[in-house]
Order: sequence, then structure tokens, then C-alpha cells
Amino acid sequence: MSEDFKRKLQNYAEGKLTDEEREEVEREMEKMEVYQAYLEEVMTNSNQKLSGDGGEAGDARNRMPAAPLKEAVIIRRGKWKARIMNVFTLLSVLLIFAVISMIITSVFYGSGTPNRMETYRNVVESAVAVSQPNMKVNVNGAGNAFFTMDFTGKLNKRVGDEEITAADFSMRFLMNLASAPTITWQNRGGSIFFYHPDYKPAVQSEQKETNKGGEDRQDRNEWAKLEKLPEGTVAEVYVSLDRLFSTDELLKQFEHRNMEPVWFAVDTGLDPKRADSGGVIINPVGFPYMPVWQADDLTVDFYSEKKTKFGKTVSSGGHYPSLEAYGDGEKRNGYFKKTLYMLQKNKGIAAKAAPFLQLDYTIDYVDKHGVKLYGVVITGPVKELLKLREESWIRDLRVGEVQLWNWQPRE
Repeated sequence: MSEDFKRKLQNYAEGKLTDEEREEVEREMEKMEVYQAYLEEVMTNSNQKLSGDGGEAGDARNRMPAAPLKEAVIIRRGKWKARIMNVFTLLSVLLIFAVISMIITSVFYGSGTPNRMETYRNVVESAVAVSQPNMKVNVNGAGNAFFTMDFTGKLNKRVGDEEITAADFSMRFLMNLASAPTITWQNRGGSIFFYHPDYKPAVQSEQKETNKGGEDRQDRNEWAKLEKLPEGTVAEVYVSLDRLFSTDELLKQFEHRNMEPVWFAVDTGLDPKRADSGGVIINPVGFPYMPVWQADDLTVDFYSEKKTKFGKTVSSGGHYPSLEAYGDGEKRNGYFKKTLYMLQKNKGIAAKAAPFLQLDYTIDYVDKHGVKLYGVVITGPVKELLKLREESWIRDLRVGEVQLWNWQPRE
């Protein structure tokens, strides 16, 4: 049986054929039965000819199989019909189950206020925002058959005044169970990390006494890299601070600079077990310059409903709270903690989206010690970033992504 005919049989079972195509398939099926019957007749005649000279014994042998052969033809026809009907039945059951599962999936993810799809989207986007420095993801959800939903989007980062794509992001849900995301990096860059200010290795102290400006060899390499970049470029840098800063204190450092902070690393303590790693923190927790807004942060300015033939159309709009460009540190801290609490309520999903995010420990520590910052991601013109070399509050700098000029000067 050809693949084309198999496809036609499947479409026949699913009712997708036109009347002309359906009649053609039925004619082909009738031909199969005719061919089978003709073959049986030919075989019978051949046997009769071969045994024709056998006298009475031969006549007896020829007469004996006649009835069984007719029965065999009927049985074969029945088997073919049964096989085809089984295929049609199986395909119909699968089709019905797929339709029912899609309806259940749509109801499940569309229920609630906000609905589950919106809630899960917020969890995924928030988990990425607080666990990956200068990264954000905006995902689109699509419900599938068999109770699954896919989130797909792009991991973007700010370099200068533009967002560039760093990776493709996808994540699958089975009802309320999330799988680990699939991240396909397009441009991951080098190894980026922060130093915690409480870690003071003896080797570093000796180097600070012998190296000009208190810089070790690795520090000089990073600054030299920044110096060699062309003037018409912008970059992102990962800066480790020499002490813990409040959010307001750190924001004030950028008030009259032609650069912009885009992400802040929040202190969660220095694990003594990590002392051998030189106080390096490769999985920081923090928050972006613009807060991760929750659904109840939105003030609705207008709302309208319009009835349609199939339901209603809702139109609404509003605004989020305004923030001072280089202030409102307590408000920013509050939004950060609010995001952590929301993630804690959806820990199963957050643990998949950000597996290194230790929510319970982080929330306990921040509640006890407050929001203190030990690192910041900054973006701006490379020549402006080089001016940070003279600042005593900067302990270490790492160069991240570099792009051609796309900057509007800050006043």
C-alpha cells in the first residue's frame, strides 16, 4: 500500500476528503476485494487443471476445496474491512481525545484572575530578572493538546540604549508542573561574576601594596580591555563594590554621570565554604533598575467591556508607580522583596526557571539584614566607563558586551 493511499485513508477516517475523493477511495477499496476474489479464482482454476487427469480421485480432490476457498475469500474480505475499521476507530479516538484535551487545557490555563497563564508568565519572567544580571525575558504562552503549554521568548540584555538578544528561551508546562527551560545562547560572552566586599584575601592585600592604584593583574587586564575599545562604542560592565551600599547611596553615585545602572546585586551573606573561591559570586540575586512590577502594582485608568456575538471584548489601560531616577531606594527595595515573596508562593515553577535561586534562605536573610548592595551592572559609553577607574568605591570591574554607538547622553 502506497504512502499516498495511506494518507488518503487517514483523511477518509477524519472526514477531510471531498465527496469526489471519498468516492475514489471507496472505489479503490472495492477493487481490493475484486482483486482478491479474482486471485482466488485463478488459483482454483490452476489447481483444477493440474489435477484434471487424476480420474475420480482427482475429481474428488478438486471438488473438496471449492467450499473452503469461497469461505477464505469471505474471511479475507472481512479481515481487510476489520483492519481498516480499526485504523479509522483509533484515529477517531485520538482526534476526539486531542480536541477534549485542548478544551481542558484552555480552561485550565485561562481560569483565575489573573489567569494561570499570566501568573506562570509572571513567575518565569520574575525569576529570570532577579537571578540573571542584566537579563530579562518576555515570553508568549501557547496552549497545546494533551494538557501542555509552551512559553517561548528571547533573553535580552541592555547594552547602551538598546536591548540585544543573548539567547532563545523556551519552557514547557504540563498543567501546573514546569520543566527546566531550554536556553540556546547566541552570544553568552565571557565568565561574569562579582566579588563580595567581606572577603579580604591576604594575597590581595599584598598586591594592593605593590600595584599602582591598588589593582592586581586581572584588574589591569580588564581596564586595559576597556581602554582599547573604540570611542564610538558602548559597553556593559559588572562592578564589584568595596563595601555594602544602600540602594539610595548607590543610585546617587550615578546622578551626574553619563552612564546608567541597570541591575543591582543584593547581599545574601558570604558563605564560609566559598572562601577558597576568592569570594567570587557567580549566581547572584538582585533586581533591575526598573522594578519587576506585579499585577496589583498597576493603577487602572480606564476599563470598558463590549459585548460581541461570541462573548465580550475588554479594553483597559493604566500606569505603574513613578520613581525618582536616582532615588526612591526604599520603594525599589520593597518591590524587590515583593517579587521574592511572589516567587516563594510559586516555588515549584521558580525553582525550574532559576535553579540556583535559594528563595527561603534569601528572603530570611534580606528580612533580617535589609537590602544591601555589593555589585552593580552599568552601561554607557566606554570612555565614560573608564572614568570609574578613579573611584575608590569600586573594587573590581569586568567587561561584558560591547556594541556600536547607540547612546543618548544623560544630563
